[in-house]
Amino acid sequence: MPNIKSAMKRVKVNKTKAAANKARKSNLKTVLKNVDLVDGAQKADAVKVAIKKVDQAASKGLIHKNKANRKKSQLAKKLNAAG
Repeated sequence: MPNIKSAMKRVKVNKTKAAANKARKSNLKTVLKNVDLVDGAQKADAVKVAIKKVDQAASKGLIHKNKANRKKSQLAKKLNAAG
């Protein structure tokens, strides 16, 4: 544990932010998995939600912008393959 007051605060803040990032990343993974589980007319809605979540994750710095673009491309391919 650090002795300096500002360093103590950094430890607390980092712990809080790490927990929030972990929750957001877990939620993103869940949304991406849901796209595979649904089919038919619901697939388009699931892809729309997933693309929005990917964009939000990229804007928050949770994932790299190139990874976000790659994920969106993969989602579009899945949607087109489903017909």
